[in-house]
Amino acid sequence: MTLRTVKAPTTNQLREVAAELGMTFTDEDLAAHLAALQSGVGAYNLIDRMTDELPVVTYPRTPGYRPSGEENKRGAWYVKTTVKGAPSGKLKGKKVVLKDNICLAGVPLMNGASTMEGYVPNVDATVVTRILDAGGTIAGKAVCEYFCFSGGSHTSASGPVHNAHRMGYSAGGSSSGSATLVALGEVDMALGGDQGGSIRMPSANSGTYGMKATHGLVPYTGIMPIESTIDHTGPITATVEDNALLLEVLAGPDGLDPRQYGGLPQEYRAALGKGAKGLRIAVVKEGFGHPQSEAKVDALVHAAAEKFMSLGATVETVSIPMHLAGPAIWLPVAAEGATVQMMHGNGFGFNWQGLYVTSMLDFHSNWKTRADEFSDSLKNTMLLGQYMTKHYRGHYYAKAQNLVRRLRAAYDSVLSSYDLLLMPTVPMTATPIPDENAPIAEILQRAFEMLPNTSPFDCTHHPAMSIPCGFADGLPVGLQLIGKMYEETTIYRAAAAFENAENWKKISA
Repeated sequence: MTLRTVKAPTTNQLREVAAELGMTFTDEDLAAHLAALQSGVGAYNLIDRMTDELPVVTYPRTPGYRPSGEENKRGAWYVKTTVKGAPSGKLKGKKVVLKDNICLAGVPLMNGASTMEGYVPNVDATVVTRILDAGGTIAGKAVCEYFCFSGGSHTSASGPVHNAHRMGYSAGGSSSGSATLVALGEVDMALGGDQGGSIRMPSANSGTYGMKATHGLVPYTGIMPIESTIDHTGPITATVEDNALLLEVLAGPDGLDPRQYGGLPQEYRAALGKGAKGLRIAVVKEGFGHPQSEAKVDALVHAAAEKFMSLGATVETVSIPMHLAGPAIWLPVAAEGATVQMMHGNGFGFNWQGLYVTSMLDFHSNWKTRADEFSDSLKNTMLLGQYMTKHYRGHYYAKAQNLVRRLRAAYDSVLSSYDLLLMPTVPMTATPIPDENAPIAEILQRAFEMLPNTSPFDCTHHPAMSIPCGFADGLPVGLQLIGKMYEETTIYRAAAAFENAENWKKISA
């Protein structure tokens, strides 16, 4: 434990603080306030002398190493290590990699950011403990995008992550390394994170199964946040069964994450053999035909919808006009919320009673002196967030959060008559990775162009999963299934039915 000893402000320091708050004092009044602050500073020193309340780290591990060359040809590994879990359990024999925004005590965490390089967490995230308790082996950390602010795989400070199916092309982001390592078969399972689609987008680009469960079903404890109302973590796997298995281990309240509103873990694998017969699936018209949509992607997803019909599901096209407003509603939440919480709040912000990883908060706070190092996608997001909060008082963040209820109701209205919604995960296949010296416009386009079908469900909190449904010009295409709150079992049922009926690797357009 490091004792910092909190010092009372000097007169000049207190005057500076007052000016920042728009206050002016006479020398006499300022001196009176300074004297009154002494007891408060004493309380802070009492807190400083107390040990922090952090989860116990139990399983032995080593810091690992950063692989290079042929061992890391696609740039997907950040750290390789071996942390063995319990001698038995559901995940016995399974090798799992963590997205590098997840705390693994004693092993470096960079979160794709040069400003975080050198940070070593002192706690395990709840999801880490659950994997190890279930007998899994953690193989290390997978590269992710710079503070997770990109749907492409070209923004990490460690360099680009290349698509598992084609070098030089995007693996999707921000869980770029996680999806790539699963697609390459180097690990059985991975954990990703999802605030705008960052589990589902790389899964679509890489040909993996990626589940963003209902918000809060999987505890976010011990994971570097972006914005608490859209933070999700969850499984990326090569099969539906492995995905359901990992969610069984991850799901459920941990007592440390106030984002967990309800929802108990279920035996998700029990739904896998039930087939698609009797399911009612709504193909959302507005999920297709975006300006950036590729005709072959739309065609493969429509063909997959027809396959569900041949498997006995009722498949009908519906219109949800508000889906097109979803990305606009998401943007103020993501941009302003992240600027306030992740950046000015040094990751955690205030006003909630979850686990604060104070070592991360302290290390991350140095960003203010190194902001020129940020990726252009992060800079652009922060410029928007800072401008809107400064000049519009957070009004549009607040209004967007109000409009989330209307957006959620629009989806729920259709889900009252159907079991699932269906649309492409992303409108296009993987795009070329921009050159290191590419124009800012190209860098930003390749970071954000794939969001329209994924980002709305981070706000509304519906469970959503990307499943591979074929190849377009040699690159994977993902189909997205969206379900009712806490009905991940229905998504798994449909995904398994499609997986069993079709070898997606043999479907092409």
